[in-house]
Amino acid sequence: MLDDIEYANAYSEVLGILRYIPLKDYNKIPEGKIKTFQINANKDYKFYFDPNKTLEQQNVSRIAKAILGILFRDYWATEIQREKIIAKQNYDRMKLEEEKKAMYNPDNIFKNKK
Repeated sequence: MLDDIEYANAYSEVLGILRYIPLKDYNKIPEGKIKTFQINANKDYKFYFDPNKTLEQQNVSRIAKAILGILFRDYWATEIQREKIIAKQNYDRMKLEEEKKAMYNPDNIFKNKK
């Protein structure tokens, strides 16, 4: 389980990044979500975002990237983009479940045990 501070830092990062998006896109995010980010953000965490660099080129946490991905999927993506993202997410979940089944299959658990 991730610490609350990791989520608080991620919310701070997301808020810092959202300052650089167009107002029309910002306004598509429900006010309740923004308030949740604001309430739960780490006020002491200093995050500096350079809009001229990609997220990968900066110290953006995995959690913040995931939150931004969800915001994109839910509020900014076109219908076609949203369908593709959801299909990919469903495929990834299915593959993970298959891997878990193979790993924890009762018929295979004791095969490698000597």
